[in-house]
Amino acid sequence: MTTITDMLPDDDLKVIRNRTFDQIAIGDTAAIERTLSTEDIQLFAVMSGDDNPQHLDPEFAASTRFHGVIAHGMWGAALISAVLGTRLPGPGTIYRGQTLHFLLPVRVGDTLTIRVTVSAIVAEKKLLKLACTCINQDGKTVIEGEAEVIAPTEAIERPRTTLPEVRLRTGSGVQRLLDHVRPLAAVRVAVVHPCDELSLSAALDARGLGLIVPVLVAPRAKLAAVAAAAGLDLSGIEIVDVEHSHAAALRGAEMARKGEVEALMKGSLHTDELMGAVLASAAGLRTKRRVSHCFLMQTPAYPRPFIITDAAINISPTLEDKADIVRNAIDLAHAIGVKQPRVAILAAVETVNPSMPATLDAAALCKMADRGQIGGALLDGPLAFDNAVSAAAARVKGIVSEVAGRADVLVVPDLESGNMLAKQLEYMGDAASAGIVLGAKIPIVLTSRADSRESRIASCAIALMLAHHYRASPP
Repeated sequence: MTTITDMLPDDDLKVIRNRTFDQIAIGDTAAIERTLSTEDIQLFAVMSGDDNPQHLDPEFAASTRFHGVIAHGMWGAALISAVLGTRLPGPGTIYRGQTLHFLLPVRVGDTLTIRVTVSAIVAEKKLLKLACTCINQDGKTVIEGEAEVIAPTEAIERPRTTLPEVRLRTGSGVQRLLDHVRPLAAVRVAVVHPCDELSLSAALDARGLGLIVPVLVAPRAKLAAVAAAAGLDLSGIEIVDVEHSHAAALRGAEMARKGEVEALMKGSLHTDELMGAVLASAAGLRTKRRVSHCFLMQTPAYPRPFIITDAAINISPTLEDKADIVRNAIDLAHAIGVKQPRVAILAAVETVNPSMPATLDAAALCKMADRGQIGGALLDGPLAFDNAVSAAAARVKGIVSEVAGRADVLVVPDLESGNMLAKQLEYMGDAASAGIVLGAKIPIVLTSRADSRESRIASCAIALMLAHHYRASPP
């Protein structure tokens, strides 16, 4: 008896070859290993058309007997086919039949060893029967069966084909967000100093989509010049004429304090200028919590929207600051419909190290949650980024956690790490993003000059949700 791995030469990654009928004996075996990812499930659903919510809808799947998303059974069967077609016998094999018994569910992060073993040979027909098994990382058989194939009689050796890269897109996250907020009435928003084309057109777009009733707080002459140059129509829009950007920030904060608007939106002024006016004691917009920023992001590589915080306001937050940052993020998660968000406190490692303050803060925050000082969520940390978002990475590290591998909130150690993480995901991970400031008495849309129109629209949609949420539950 031989195993296929005993025979594979060093160039196996470059060349694909078979074993002819005359080279095969009873007991010969071949295997591959594969870890199930969310993308595997989504891609199989696309290819097969099987969009059963048991495989694709975490909320529905949580209510089933399996208590979570599981792979399509035929995903495992396809891997058996891959072993037969590429390993034993390999190219030239003709599939005749297959029996399968599905014994246990396969979940995201499970690693399967898919093995075929020759159990019978019918020489006159060049026919093989092979026992087939898929065994998970715990040594439990999840699929078993028997394949019947006709083995090739001629040797085949070919360069391996380079497969195309496939990237899944789950549709427009902005459109789904707009669909979600459509029943909500638009709220009055002070758009502070929108004196460039991008910020002004975003405010008008949000108005056109029924998200906001904009009140433009800026020098009237400058607004008119920008609108004329960009071909934008300001008719019917309220304008509060002020001298400059600093006056615009102060006037916007005053309007919020008086209840004349339910949210603020940053235009073309600097963040410090707007936030300085909001946080001034005269503005009266502070709450008992520290103000913090949340990015709500959606990337094709992750199955659900998630929050990154704080990547824009608090440069080097203390433990007390981080507690408020977590509380604010939990409030946002609740507002967008996540009843019990999973909060991952990030660090470079997943163990507590006295030389790494972020790990100490993470451990303290989790203990605060245990003692009821932070509520409404599941917290775990320290978690490295891979353990927070990948069930497979968490399993390899031996991490048993309700949060690891499926975090809804990522709490970063400081602004620098959070800002880099968010921008890497946006520019290299095709992530859609929206930004919002929490911890004040009103939501604040805090966009960057480089933000796209879609990002600004999504941020307005979140502000709309929060403004309605604050009517019932003031911060």
